Amino acid sequence: MFAVVKISGQQFKVQKDQTLFVPHIEGNAGDKVEFAEVLLLSDNDKLSVGDKIKATVKAEIVNHVKGDKVIAFKMKRRTGYRKKHGHRSHYTKIKVTAIA
Repeated sequence: MFAVVKISGQQFKVQKDQTLFVPHIEGNAGDKVEFAEVLLLSDNDKLSVGDKIKATVKAEIVNHVKGDKVIAFKMKRRTGYRKKHGHRSHYTKIKVTAIA
């Protein structure tokens, strides 16, 4: 059984007992979260798509982490123009506990 769920504007394919990194979600480690926006649900032979799905995905927040550093470097030759910007995105590690 798997489901495609929308979390923070991005779509993720999830299964029970799977851990994944999603964009930052408010909450502390150990909190339970629930995602109601399920786009697709596959249960063995049956495939459900669209508004008729009444399933929810329940998950638990494991911890909050930062992604790898991304550097954007801009330079124009012979003019002395150089800019260096960097950032690290915030992610939340979640574990899917149930698809119901």
